[in-house]
Amino acid sequence: MLDTKPLLFKSSTDFPSVQRAQLEILQVNLGYLCNLSCTHCHVNAGPKRTELMDETTVDAVIAVLKQLKVQMLDLTGGAPEMNPHFRKLVKAGRELGVTVIDRCNLTVLNEPGYEDLADFLAENQVKVVASLPCYSEENVDSQRGKGVFESSIEGLNKLNSLGYGREGTGLELDLVYNPGGAFLPPPQASLEQDYKRELKNNYGIDFNHLLTLTNMPISRFGSMLVSKGEFENYMTLLRDNYEQSNLSAVMCRNTVSVDWQGYLYDCDFNQMLEMPLEHDALEAPHIKDLLNTPLDKNPILVADHCFGCTAGQGSSCGGALE
Repeated sequence: MLDTKPLLFKSSTDFPSVQRAQLEILQVNLGYLCNLSCTHCHVNAGPKRTELMDETTVDAVIAVLKQLKVQMLDLTGGAPEMNPHFRKLVKAGRELGVTVIDRCNLTVLNEPGYEDLADFLAENQVKVVASLPCYSEENVDSQRGKGVFESSIEGLNKLNSLGYGREGTGLELDLVYNPGGAFLPPPQASLEQDYKRELKNNYGIDFNHLLTLTNMPISRFGSMLVSKGEFENYMTLLRDNYEQSNLSAVMCRNTVSVDWQGYLYDCDFNQMLEMPLEHDALEAPHIKDLLNTPLDKNPILVADHCFGCTAGQGSSCGGALE
C-alpha cells in the first residue's frame, strides 16, 4: 500500500489554544483491521480494512522508545493484536521497561489463531484496556453486534483466570464505557461501582478501573449523528458543558498519536480528521522525526471536536479528567 502523507490542516474554531508539555505517552495505531465494526468507533475500523503498520515503521517506533524517555506505549487500532508485528513491538517495549497498554476489544481473544494471546499479554505484563460499553448484553450487542457481549465475557474470564483484575497480581485490567447515543457519560466513579457489582454478581468477573469516554462527533459516530439529524444538538451539548479546568489535563498535552504509516498527530481524533501535528521546522512530521525534534511547548492543533474532551467531567484515553 502506498504511503500517503497527510496534508496540512487549518482549523477555524473558538476552542481555546493548548500547548504541549513533556512527551510521556506514545499512542500507536497499528492499523484499522478489526474483527468488529462498532457504531461508536471513531476510526471506522472493521474486518475489511487493509491498513496495517509495516515492520519498518514498527522498528522506527522502537528506535524512539530506545532514545526518548517515553513512559508508556499505548497500542490501539482497529484490533492492534491483528497486526503481525504486534508481539515484536510489545516485547521491545517491555524489554526497555516501558509500560505497554493493549486496547483490546476482548472478542479478539477468542478468534482462531489468537488462542494464546491472553497468555502472551500476561507473560509480558501488558496492561489491558478493554472496551465494554455496558454490563448488559442488549446494550453491548446493539452497539457492537450480535454475540459480542457473550464473547466479551468469555474474553474477560480468560483474563481473570490468568490473574488480570485480581488483587496482588500486578496484571491490570481496565474497562471502557462509551455512551450508547448522543449524551455524555455518567459520573465515572458511580458507574464503576455499578459495573463491578453487576459483572461480579452475574459473571464472577473482576477488573481494576472503569474509564468513561465521551463519543467524538467524528467518523462513524459523527456520520450517525448527521443521518439522525442530531449533530448540531450534540455539538451544542458539548459546548454547553465545556469545563475550562479540563484543559490542563487533556491527553494531547503529553501524548503523541502515531498513525499506521508513522505520521504524527496531537491525538487519535485529529488523526481520523487528517489534522497532522504542526511544527515550525517540519511538514507532516513522522515518527522518525521525534529522534531529533523536541515537541515541548509545541502548539496543539484544535478544532470543534475538542469540546468532546473538555465537556463535563472531561474525557481522554485514560478516562474522565475530573
